[in-house]
Amino acid sequence: MGARGTVGRAHRAAAACLYPGAWAVDATVGNGHDTLFLAREVGPLGRVDGVDSQAAALSAARRRLEAAGALDPVRLHHGGHEHLLGLLPEGARGRVRAILFNLGFLPGGDKAVITRTGTTLAALEAGAALLAPGGRIVLVAYPGHPGGAEECEAVMHWAGSRRPEGMALLELDPPDQGKAAPRLLVLESRPGT
Repeated sequence: MGARGTVGRAHRAAAACLYPGAWAVDATVGNGHDTLFLAREVGPLGRVDGVDSQAAALSAARRRLEAAGALDPVRLHHGGHEHLLGLLPEGARGRVRAILFNLGFLPGGDKAVITRTGTTLAALEAGAALLAPGGRIVLVAYPGHPGGAEECEAVMHWAGSRRPEGMALLELDPPDQGKAAPRLLVLESRPGT
């Protein structure tokens, strides 16, 4: 399955726990495609916080959201995804319904600027603290670029054996899909399990 199919599956997994008025996070804004998807899912009464370390990504996302008339529920934050807890308001803890991660590099941007294993694992831990019961972390990893395979394997290992208590593994693509094929990970918050 290609990137489009995997991203479509990721969007369906996130949509399953979202509703108008919900709170969502795009942890890797990029060009704003996932941010726009989340804004449409939560509607004008919801909230979407988007985070990216690249100013160019945030500018592109803002233009996409404005063109679609979907900027109102969105707040964009300049910073690395590992700083989610510091970038989002304190009131976000335990209230976020979905967090999307689309790892790798900014399409059309500098391919040397990529997500990294250490910061991504820190972001996943932070994301777990933000989730409401029944909320989901939905992540697409791309092993086909330099550094991507290592990041993908570390994330999948974390999800399979080291994830925080109360996080149920709903979906994890097997590694035998092809070396460069994107992989989907879906975790759901189930406190008390």
